[in-house]
Amino acid sequence: MAAVMTRDGDKFRVEWLVRWYGRLPSLPFLAASLYFLYYAALIIRDDLAGLARWSEDLTGLLFCIGCALFVGTPGFVLATYRYFIDLDKVLRKITVTRQFGPLKIRSLRQLTDFKFVSIVDNRDADSTLTMYDVNLCGEKGVTPILVSSFTKRPEADDFARELGAAFRLPPRDFVGTPVDDPDL
Repeated sequence: MAAVMTRDGDKFRVEWLVRWYGRLPSLPFLAASLYFLYYAALIIRDDLAGLARWSEDLTGLLFCIGCALFVGTPGFVLATYRYFIDLDKVLRKITVTRQFGPLKIRSLRQLTDFKFVSIVDNRDADSTLTMYDVNLCGEKGVTPILVSSFTKRPEADDFARELGAAFRLPPRDFVGTPVDDPDL
């Protein structure tokens, strides 16, 4: 997943970019939700026109609206998901934001908690795909922040250098070292 870093004075924003084909899994959920909403609209139309009775259609109407919300919510989340990190160098704060449509979940962290930018290889035992993760890391006990993942090593190295220069943190390369290495 690619990331873009933008600068506005002393503020930086690193944002994950989701390609259009990354939004495709939301379409079946949204289509199923529209299907249930269509039938809920037909029930309401018949009840308002006097062709049916509210007391008979209430269960079906509530079922259609409930299913539309239950199926449509994951589709809405998949379609509108954004992840970005804001760095304010003046206030020395990092804000990690996960956004789903109008809902924003923010996590505020101090810049002084982070000491370096790491590059780690993430390889599955069953596949040949290797992902290179670029993280903001601190001392032991500080949860790292995943900034971006790359499929090619030079892209990860370039992005880590650029991120380190922007945050004034040294990049460290941990590619090829075991995850539970005691020297880390």
